[in-house]
Amino acid sequence: MLINHAVLDERSHRSPAANALMDRGYAILQGAAPTSLIEAIAADLGPRYEATPFCEGGFYGERTKRFGRLLIRSPHMADLVMNPAILELAETALGNWCERIQLNLAQAIELHPGALAQFPHRDQDMWQGALGEVEYLVNVMWPLTPFTEENGATIIWPGSHGVEALVEEPKEAPIIAEAGPGDAIVFLGSTLHGAGGNRSRDVRRGIIVSYCLGWLKPYENQWLAYPPEIARAFSPGVAALAGYAQHRPNLGNFEGQCPSVLFDGYPQDPIAAIDALRPDQQALLADYVAAQRPEGEGEPGALAA
Repeated sequence: MLINHAVLDERSHRSPAANALMDRGYAILQGAAPTSLIEAIAADLGPRYEATPFCEGGFYGERTKRFGRLLIRSPHMADLVMNPAILELAETALGNWCERIQLNLAQAIELHPGALAQFPHRDQDMWQGALGEVEYLVNVMWPLTPFTEENGATIIWPGSHGVEALVEEPKEAPIIAEAGPGDAIVFLGSTLHGAGGNRSRDVRRGIIVSYCLGWLKPYENQWLAYPPEIARAFSPGVAALAGYAQHRPNLGNFEGQCPSVLFDGYPQDPIAAIDALRPDQQALLADYVAAQRPEGEGEPGALAA
């Protein structure tokens, strides 16, 4: 039997949670966030849960409520979005396929008694790209109330991710991802899953934060959810995840510059487009440009020695 030492070495450098995520398609991190943080977010979102109407349609669920733009609905959401352990998992799953990851959505979900089980699905089906090798998305479900089998905890099919997403039927039986406030239920965009039915007398509240490849069109239009006059108050890391950073080479720019230039208002005068290339591209370009310049001529604007 041939042993792939590169894979073994990669596994040895990953956390147990990362190995579980990549090997089984999901991982449950107990105590991933302080319960005090979850309680603060739950309190902030409470009025919006009450005011939001039920969804329409069989997929979203007619006994389910959903709303997004969570970064402006609770000042504590930024800490959850920037959770270091979660970002590490997202980078592990997605980093081979993009220059930077981005926020796909931050959405609150509430299942009411009588909610039917959700249609089993894979979130990667939002995009019609190549399947089986590339991972497009990492989902993180954060319970605000306990998730139990009775109240509709997320159902996950282990091992249904990656190339297994191409087969008709999953090979393993599903598991019920029971968890509590502070825990994180993490699963890949290629993993088959769905919300369970709520057979209890209580509502089940949770929020889902997901991260996707930085060159994809995200589920939630981040620039509309968080226009520049709002995003300018975000930390640099949160602003970048929300789309205010270019994905090299040059994707997501405004007039050829990083969209964060809009934090100072829309420019009154024309601005210059500026290269935003990966280091490898920049090195190739530098050699190519230098070969075309007359000997001894420096770059435009450079001072002679």
